[in-house]
Amino acid sequence: MIRFKLAEQIEKRQFQESRRITVQEVAEATGVNRMTLSKILNHKGYSTGTDILDRLCNYFSCRIEELIEHVPD
Repeated sequence: MIRFKLAEQIEKRQFQESRRITVQEVAEATGVNRMTLSKILNHKGYSTGTDILDRLCNYFSCRIEELIEHVPD
């Protein structure tokens, strides 16, 4: 299973910028639908495309392995 580490990336950016970052703000900055981000955050096993992963990596200035990880079933 692929596990998204989106919540961790949001928390890391909040700490770096010393302010709260909302899912809506991430959605607006990346062009990714807010519902898609909510599904990534809340639905175990959710699947998304590489274009969305690319946008999120760009927004958080992170590598793909900082955003997702493989967890054996």
